[in-house]
Amino acid sequence: MKRRSFNAILTSGLAAPALIGLSCGTARAQSAKPTTIRIGFPGAGTGGRPLPSTGFTSNVVFGGDLEQEFAADGIKIEWKYYVGAGPALNEAYANGLLDFCFGHGDLPLIVGRSTGLKHKILLSSSRGGDVFFVTPASSNAKSVDDLKGKTLSVQKGTAGQLSMYRFLAKYGYKEPEKEFRIISQIRDDRVASLATGDIAGAIETPFGLEARGVAKQLVSLYDEKEVNRPGSVWVSEAFEQKHPDLVQRIVNRVVKRAHWSTLDANRETQYQWWTRSGVNAYIDNKQVWDRVKDLRTRQNPLLDEYYLASIQRSIDEIKSFRLSRREVSLEGWVEPKYLNHALREQKLETYWPTQDASGKYTRT
Repeated sequence: MKRRSFNAILTSGLAAPALIGLSCGTARAQSAKPTTIRIGFPGAGTGGRPLPSTGFTSNVVFGGDLEQEFAADGIKIEWKYYVGAGPALNEAYANGLLDFCFGHGDLPLIVGRSTGLKHKILLSSSRGGDVFFVTPASSNAKSVDDLKGKTLSVQKGTAGQLSMYRFLAKYGYKEPEKEFRIISQIRDDRVASLATGDIAGAIETPFGLEARGVAKQLVSLYDEKEVNRPGSVWVSEAFEQKHPDLVQRIVNRVVKRAHWSTLDANRETQYQWWTRSGVNAYIDNKQVWDRVKDLRTRQNPLLDEYYLASIQRSIDEIKSFRLSRREVSLEGWVEPKYLNHALREQKLETYWPTQDASGKYTRT
């Protein structure tokens, strides 16, 4: 995609009215309010526990932000969690069961779009991160090369699959399915397989697993841009067309909580919240996030050049790995006006760091 296309997406909506929705057509502005707003997460806690696991979108749940926002309207917030992760969330949306998604990873997001799912990307749900490749605690492997031809585990169809492929490509394995036996498992089953030695490796946060004697680190990559991609928050096109005022209120609340999530004083509260799902132990949250000296670099909602270029790279990689052959374009998909309005209203226009397409910081 040409740079001017990225800039057009980034700046669209900057001149939007102060109250989005009030200047829209009468029918649109006066659409009857829904009784329930349905928001999905592509994942669930250990054992299917209905809780999110990390990031500022999870904090929106734990803080009860949207329940507070819509209490006076009599609108119920219904949170939905999918053990089947991104693919299961796509299926639920295709069946009319969702209005928003908080944190869709790149592979299911793009595949869903390629099959005709109609949604608008509102903001980024995550950015950056570390990559830990683990083996069973009893493994004798010293490098990725020692695992060639062996069984690796990932939940296929998820962002984790694309991350696994990128990770292996980094070590010279451009056709992962030909050079390893890659099976699909949900996380609970994957951890069980590490414990029994039935798989040779996986990408997992390691510290809690190490403490339990389940796994050990083989490779640790810190702030690895080439393997990770940003997550996304989206709204259904139908909901956005009917209720732009409600979309704006939700984005306002999410941005407010994103700002709260960047403050050092709130680190410990977040670590405790994220532990509730059981996906990561407290030690995992603390070890990973204590390394992040500036939380703004991870808890970042911006749709800047880096976000757009990252999603475009994912689109290209999905084709190169033959995970989808259908074309997907960012044009008409990313809608930044709600985010831009929230940032202006909360005087946060220059608060978060921005990055260019390569990941270099253009504002800190």
